[in-house]
Amino acid sequence: MAASNLYAIIAGVGGGTGRSLALKFSAAYPTVFLLARSPESYDSIVKEIKASGRNAVGISTDVSSASSVSSALKAIAAETANKNLAAAVYNVGGKFVRKPFLELTEEEYSAGFEAGGRGFFNFAHGTLPLLLETAALKEAVPNPPSLLVTGATASLKGSALCSSFASGKFALRATTQSLAREFGPKGVHVAHAIIDGAIDTPRLKESGWKVNGGEEDGTIAPDAIADAYYWLHTQPRSAWTQEIDIRPFIEKW
Repeated sequence: MAASNLYAIIAGVGGGTGRSLALKFSAAYPTVFLLARSPESYDSIVKEIKASGRNAVGISTDVSSASSVSSALKAIAAETANKNLAAAVYNVGGKFVRKPFLELTEEEYSAGFEAGGRGFFNFAHGTLPLLLETAALKEAVPNPPSLLVTGATASLKGSALCSSFASGKFALRATTQSLAREFGPKGVHVAHAIIDGAIDTPRLKESGWKVNGGEEDGTIAPDAIADAYYWLHTQPRSAWTQEIDIRPFIEKW
């Protein structure tokens, strides 16, 4: 099957990693679908991709809502007749709550799970059947169908004041491991990326925060993250990576 008959879905699109992922996968597949809560997160990226001669469609989606994800996938299905899903990328960060545990409300604590637990469940539940259909084509597709997931330092260790965020990221990592073991033998590559460091985003620049003392290359370039994800996507079935970690050369770990 030619790449022209394939498409990608990126959930969690914004000015940093999400944008870079959208641009990277749009260079490989003629249509990418960009999911985010607000059109403000994807409108400029859609325009950028269309200006390059490719097609992008933005869909307002709350991944923590099963009905919202279902509606998004129905909209995608309406535009992808006789096409197959090549890659589904879950890049949803969720609400970051930094607060002493005894001051947390139940709602604030649950915020981490809404993105890392419930949100990923809804996304994976909806996209895996599509990826399995692509996997059945085997050598007819240029790359194995992939479910790629963004984790964080908190996927491995829960820092003080970050119990909400860490609980969600722990759940996300555990779920990807389980899915990799279940769906890998069926031909779907499930991979988790631990982003261990600050990402060089417009918001970070605006904050004025000097990460790693302002050292050159002390923050992670979003385009480099996208390159790593695409490398995961193009790995042959004989040599799959389930988890990678990505950090600046100077990052303490």
